[in-house]
Amino acid sequence: MTNPYEVLGIKENASDEEVKKAYRESVKKYHPDQYQNNPLSELASEKLREVNEAYEAINKMRPNGQGSSNSGSTNYYDSANSSGSSDYSYIRSLINSGKIAEAERLLLEIKHKSAEWYFCMGQIYKSKGWYDNAKNHYATATNMEPGNFEYRKAYSDLNGTTSNYAAQSNGRGYRQTDNCCQTCQCLICSDCCCECMGGDLISCC
Repeated sequence: MTNPYEVLGIKENASDEEVKKAYRESVKKYHPDQYQNNPLSELASEKLREVNEAYEAINKMRPNGQGSSNSGSTNYYDSANSSGSSDYSYIRSLINSGKIAEAERLLLEIKHKSAEWYFCMGQIYKSKGWYDNAKNHYATATNMEPGNFEYRKAYSDLNGTTSNYAAQSNGRGYRQTDNCCQTCQCLICSDCCCECMGGDLISCC
């Protein structure tokens, strides 16, 4: 692994505050919001991953363990337990770039399940084709934040899609039965006509 101090651009004797400052600046530099609709967004996501790994590695090496689970400070991923906006932006970028497994892994590490958590998980389920699960998660996100247009639209769109699919499937089942009955009736009528004219369309009847 690359020297974590080099990733953050600091010296190994840097103070804890200098580490935190370098980390925050790096996160800001490679934040997904800075690279929306940008061809470098995937590269930025990879760099951001390196930054987080480097910060975690430094925390583990230091006696105070400032970023460990025993301390009060949080890293980039753990901040989702408070506001979570940065984490979810990163997770969204992973989903949009097709890195579903990584996005799901990060979501499952988040303890506090906000409306955004349920929405992102719904996006993951939708990408997997698990539409019932996706719809349920969209519904939960919408119930938690009724005023969020994005959540409501995602639920409405998927609910309409699944309803149409169910209606089509239901129609196919019943209509095929109806068509079968109609076909049988036509054959019987045709057989009767043939017999009246001296022929026999269906020999068993």
